[in-house]
Amino acid sequence: MSTTTSKPRRTATPTAPVRGRNRRAVIAKGHLAAAALLTLAFVSPVYLTIVNAFKTQDQIIRNPSAPPVPPTTQNLSDALARTDKIIQIGLTNSAFTVIVSLLLVLPLGAAFSFWLTLRSARFRRIALAGFAAGLMIPPAVVLLPTIRILTFLHLDHTYAGLILANVGGGYLSFAVFVYSGFLRTVPREIVEAAAMDGAGMLRIWWTIVMPLLRPATATVAIFLSLWIWNDFMNPQFILGPLHGQTITTGLYLSLGQYTTNYAQLFGVMFLAAIIPVAGYLAMQKQFIAGLTSGATK
Repeated sequence: MSTTTSKPRRTATPTAPVRGRNRRAVIAKGHLAAAALLTLAFVSPVYLTIVNAFKTQDQIIRNPSAPPVPPTTQNLSDALARTDKIIQIGLTNSAFTVIVSLLLVLPLGAAFSFWLTLRSARFRRIALAGFAAGLMIPPAVVLLPTIRILTFLHLDHTYAGLILANVGGGYLSFAVFVYSGFLRTVPREIVEAAAMDGAGMLRIWWTIVMPLLRPATATVAIFLSLWIWNDFMNPQFILGPLHGQTITTGLYLSLGQYTTNYAQLFGVMFLAAIIPVAGYLAMQKQFIAGLTSGATK
């Protein structure tokens, strides 16, 4: 009778799954480090503006990144007490330009987008392709033709010409694209039911469609407000330094040719950022709703 001896079975070491987990962990840490560096790049200018707005000139020159110890509000007082009234005039002109531009762009963009939804799909594609050109062409390319058109209309060096350039530029194209995308989530039956009840297209647009477009309107308003508020090229060349100034051109004029008072400059920059930040905080709920609308459709 023969006896057989069984050899112990060897178990394979799970090296492949461990290596896969280690590789994923390294990739995740790399993504986290890249995200942290990108966030730091965006946050650094904001941090420097805030801390240096409450520091003296010597403190800024000695260490710009250090916190304000002790803090001072003299920079803000000096910025408000400037003889050229750069804060008062610049904020007033910028706010006026933004408000009037939005009052024209928002209803025009919403109305045209609603009108596009009633047209055929082929016509919509052609129209949106035309508006896409307004987003793809750099503003500097069309600046000289815009100034020549405004000169022909005797609107150069005027705020009316600046506002007209904002309405006819890429801002209207952006509004049309956002509204057109949002209107795809609005049921067509609502418009058809209102039309069957005898309501005209203008009444349907104003009383039914516009309330539904509130999140999209907030999104467009926030983006366009920031773009128009921060615009430097159009006010600088359309208005000219001798015919008016916005807050961005005022900041440019406040820079000295040989020396610069950085303490006062940071105070001006801090005051210039209050209005857009307050506007965003007031409309952030509608802004987030506008960005996420239709994501689950």
